[in-house]
Amino acid sequence: MQAHDIMTPKVITVEPTTTVEEVSHLMIEHHVSALPVVDAEGTVLGIVSEGDLLRRVEGASDHKKSWWLRFFANTDDSVKEFVALRGRYAKDVMTKNVICVDPEMQVGEVARILAKNHIKRVPVVQDNKLQGIVSRANLMHALAAVPARSLKSVSTDVEKRDIILEALSAVPNLNVSHLNVIIDGDEVEIWGVAASNEEENAMKIALEGIDGVSKVNFNLGRLPGYAWAI
Repeated sequence: MQAHDIMTPKVITVEPTTTVEEVSHLMIEHHVSALPVVDAEGTVLGIVSEGDLLRRVEGASDHKKSWWLRFFANTDDSVKEFVALRGRYAKDVMTKNVICVDPEMQVGEVARILAKNHIKRVPVVQDNKLQGIVSRANLMHALAAVPARSLKSVSTDVEKRDIILEALSAVPNLNVSHLNVIIDGDEVEIWGVAASNEEENAMKIALEGIDGVSKVNFNLGRLPGYAWAI
């Protein structure tokens, strides 16, 4: 599943000269928490979020900095702060360094980008043109739409074994080549070694989401992860 599969394609955008008041009204009217700022060609110049607007409200009530804080403050930062708090247009308050993703990017990578950068949404851009936007809500919808693995969808033990191994391969640092999986109808036996009790528990969780498995028997010894490198 890729970004273009889950993105919202019809994005409400604003121009750099859209007033802050108009931006606020658009957010309320369309029930969105951020609006991309684009030029006439559809190139993303920035993004205005609720956070950007709320800082104006909070900043308006702040007391002036003491003289010694102003003395040591970075001049450029102070000017930028003044513009962000007093500017009338989207170009004044928007976040300019916008992280964008390609339409072909895997959804898992999009999720990692959101988590790593502590952001709630990311524009989808191709050839410098806005194609859509992926939000946390889009990711949740994608997660809900992922079909559960099922042993009932295949007929042979080899196919069932492949499904089991695929699920186990999602466990971080687990080397499935050191495992022996035995299928007996709807029961599964796992033989091999695990680095810890936590790793074995992760393996159990990985198999819980597979439909058609009535019982899983783990027969695992213990061998620390570093031992594989010896």
